[in-house]
Amino acid sequence: MTTENAGPARRFRPVWLLALQTASMVLLGLWVTRTGAGHWPLTLEDGLTDAFATHRTPVGNAISAGLSLLANTETVVAVTLVCVAVLLVRPPAPRWAEAAFLAASVAVQSAIFLAVTSVVERPRPDVPHLDGAPPTSSFPSGHVGASVALYGGLAVLVLARTRGSRRYVTAALLLLVPAAVGLSRMYRGMHHPSDVLGGLLNGALTLLVLGSVFLSGRTKADAGDGHGDGHGDGHGENGRTERATSAPRPDGATPDGASGGRRAVVVRHPHGCPDALAAEVRARLHRHGFTEQSWTDTSAERPAGNLAEECAAGRTDLVVACGGDGTIRACADVVAGTGVPLALVPCGTGNLLARNLGLPTDPAKALDEALDGDDFGIDVGRVEGDGLAAGRFTVMAGAGFDAAMVRDASPALKSRLGWPAYALSAARHLGDPRMRVTLRIDGGRRIRRRARMVVIGNVGTLQAGVELLPRARPDSGRLEVVLFAPQGPAGWLAAAAHLASRLVRRPAATAGPVASDGRVSAAAGSLEYFAATRVEVRFARPQSREVDGDAVGEGTGLTVTVEPGALRMRLPRPPGADAPSPVPAVGARPAHAAHR
Repeated sequence: MTTENAGPARRFRPVWLLALQTASMVLLGLWVTRTGAGHWPLTLEDGLTDAFATHRTPVGNAISAGLSLLANTETVVAVTLVCVAVLLVRPPAPRWAEAAFLAASVAVQSAIFLAVTSVVERPRPDVPHLDGAPPTSSFPSGHVGASVALYGGLAVLVLARTRGSRRYVTAALLLLVPAAVGLSRMYRGMHHPSDVLGGLLNGALTLLVLGSVFLSGRTKADAGDGHGDGHGDGHGENGRTERATSAPRPDGATPDGASGGRRAVVVRHPHGCPDALAAEVRARLHRHGFTEQSWTDTSAERPAGNLAEECAAGRTDLVVACGGDGTIRACADVVAGTGVPLALVPCGTGNLLARNLGLPTDPAKALDEALDGDDFGIDVGRVEGDGLAAGRFTVMAGAGFDAAMVRDASPALKSRLGWPAYALSAARHLGDPRMRVTLRIDGGRRIRRRARMVVIGNVGTLQAGVELLPRARPDSGRLEVVLFAPQGPAGWLAAAAHLASRLVRRPAATAGPVASDGRVSAAAGSLEYFAATRVEVRFARPQSREVDGDAVGEGTGLTVTVEPGALRMRLPRPPGADAPSPVPAVGARPAHAAHR
């Protein structure tokens, strides 16, 4: 992030974001009541509210009354005060940040609701009302917005600050409350469907902004050792590197090191791969003939543990990376070009390489399928820059907005929420100024732009299936580059809509019209694509940078080249392959990885 973002400007950013939220809600309300009135899909709303009114029953009336009661002003205020009091007296110490987050979310949502309704005048649906109509506008729904702020805020706290599998059930039940309240308000004739959607949006945006203020800051206790793993697993071993040891046998049979077995070196992220998963990995490797196993833990100082020493010490038939993209990157940097295959146990925050290679999300199942598969060569990128030692990556490298988001995401939230924790960090950087970027593609002419971020990728799909680089393939022999440069709220919305559209409409071979110099421009006008084997990026000022989800410090440039097929991966066989296919040589690019 540039120096322009430091100091007082950063403190006022939440205020700016909330003002932007208020303005956006007002514009949306005016569109619903004026421009969009009489047009699809708003023309369907009257039919839906009429259907609810026509099919009312005594049981439905009672249930909807109870749901509305959960979100009326008196209940929301009372529940908020009780929850805040519990957070402040809960041992071993008061939870000031959590209490402030919950109270502020409810209060700010209400303030924005009142501001919007003072401008937007929308009458209630023209059906019999089961509740007394308050004097405020029907848009947005205050009940729904308040329920999102309160019960959605409690769900965030449950996921972020508690442990155990039950937290997911509890959070899911809390998140169902706003949806149920919305249905009850339509059933009772108090709101149109678009009013309910407006309330959901208002509450969710409030949680996002205030979560970035109260929950996503890096405290000294949260910061860990600073080593991210797959968009931030974070170690927390205080720099300790375990000496590689032979894995204990789960069944007490032939000890490690016995002759005749194959040898695997397992690199384990100690937080991403807990003991139970490690025991499963040991057992499954043994069942596949890897009776000799050497295990080494990662640390901040040695992100691949003792992998280099283990590989140099003797025959290595397989390297297994148990962690996220950061652990995989560190292992790939050691084994790329050696011909030693790498298998993945994806147990990090992002697991983007595993997702792009089509591996199962269950870590143990992903290993099992890979061990039954074949070896394939995929590309890696080699990156260097000022203050950055040369190294390899398997997913993406970049600078600007994405890197600042990665850098400022709370390790504590990442360990509890997973990749959604980045949304809170991203909200803090929506107002960052654009950076001046100079690109040089394959030694060609210099291309000068202003952008919010630049990303160079070996694969293209992000979390939730969003395709940032739709033409990227892990075995294409080239890297894909995107410049992301939205201007103002309209630009952000257009770019977000363009990316979201790919979830339901997969692009063809290109992402848009190809210019004479090889660029591909996105329909949204905020994204510009390039393909290259070598990319030189220079910034007018030092910018935040990241490599495979790890923040690597600020700098004024990155130079990235592709190493085609340099990494040998143990991957599942392509669908429909009943027998093992011939093992391709390192550098071969089979169709398997290209279309998975």
